[in-house]
Amino acid sequence: MKNVDPTENYDLNHLQLFFYLIPVLGFFPSLWTLYQRDKSANSSFKTEQLKVSRLSVTLASSWLIGYLLLGTGAEASEYLSLRLLILNTFLTSGYFLVSMMLMIRLYQRKPLRVPGFSLLARQVDKYLVEEKTKN
Repeated sequence: MKNVDPTENYDLNHLQLFFYLIPVLGFFPSLWTLYQRDKSANSSFKTEQLKVSRLSVTLASSWLIGYLLLGTGAEASEYLSLRLLILNTFLTSGYFLVSMMLMIRLYQRKPLRVPGFSLLARQVDKYLVEEKTKN
């Protein structure tokens, strides 16, 4: 049987995870959660919160880098301008759709995984934790 803390509000915690998955805006609370990580708290919610935060930051960062690169390329090239702007639109639409899909999976209480990005988020987090412990 699972140990359930009667003082913890699971619905409120679940709602907090939705805020992390809001496209663009969810990046900031996710980044703050990763920055303020507390090693002493090992609750299952804390673990889930860190996973969702890592995924949100990785998705938003990838989108922002792609958006900036495609926008810069569209400004620099006359011939490829329209094609790069269309790709930029597809990238942005994909980011919003993936975020919505993750929100639906969170609502259904299914695991939040995006092929490639979940692994990348774990690898980046391992690197950041190692760098933080060195300093």
